[in-house]
Amino acid sequence: MDRLTSIRVFSEVVSRGSFIGAAQALEMSTAVITRHVAHLEETVGIRLLNRTTRSMSLTDAGQTYYDCIRQILVDLEEADALAASASSKLTGTLRINCHIGFGQLQLARLLPLFSREYENIAIDVKLTSKALDLVGEAYDIGIFIGLQNFSSNMISRQLGISEVILCASPGYIKEKGMPQKPEELSSHACLNFDYEQLKHSWHLVGENESKDIAITSKITSNNGELLRYCGLAGMGILMRPSFNLGKDLASGKLVRVLPDYNLGSFSVTLVYPTKRLMPAKVRGFVDFMVRHFPDPERDHWLSSDQNLYE
Repeated sequence: MDRLTSIRVFSEVVSRGSFIGAAQALEMSTAVITRHVAHLEETVGIRLLNRTTRSMSLTDAGQTYYDCIRQILVDLEEADALAASASSKLTGTLRINCHIGFGQLQLARLLPLFSREYENIAIDVKLTSKALDLVGEAYDIGIFIGLQNFSSNMISRQLGISEVILCASPGYIKEKGMPQKPEELSSHACLNFDYEQLKHSWHLVGENESKDIAITSKITSNNGELLRYCGLAGMGILMRPSFNLGKDLASGKLVRVLPDYNLGSFSVTLVYPTKRLMPAKVRGFVDFMVRHFPDPERDHWLSSDQNLYE
């Protein structure tokens, strides 16, 4: 008998909890299942299962053996998939969990480019402000910002740094004037994100100083896009991550306020589950993103490179 087949049969018996369940799943007779398990036990020279007419359980040695061969079988399946994909176009569905702000303005810009390059890959994207369990929720990729937590067991690659900056529409600046120093923000209408620590003041960081500035919120919201549109409409001074604003700044729809200051910075990180053999569709997406963000220590969204926003 083929040893690999016997190993797969044994794994199915354990996962199904019975010889009958394994026989149904593998479309084999119970007698053939029994012979495969007996053959495997004879080959390795130990009893793997305790079995009676009413029950079945792993021996201690059987548990150890099962833990080892289960990972081997997973790796073998991934190797088969990797080999198949290497000789043909990448296919399958890529499931992505992405921070909502980055997804709306940056991932949305990149996915058409990725889709043209890998036209046989379907894309399933969920935008959220929380970091989910990628493995438990069966996601292939996560794109998180610095405020989100993810498991240390994940592989992570930083895409870039995003500053939290201040900006306003040219119309607002023309009407209300451009602040020349942080303290002048107190007399302006501010478009504020709904965080308790931002409710009454903004903490501005400069090259050699940092200070808390009292502000008055014209609008407070938990939605960054709503605040962005209010900023474009000239309602006040907007504080948002640079990845939300690069295109607007490049086009002149918004102008930066107090450019020597920011409200902090954080990383944008690509995350995916640890696997010895990465599925080809995941490798394709990771390579694509790394090509578009070659310098992980750079704030790409404040770059003067126009092609970032085309």
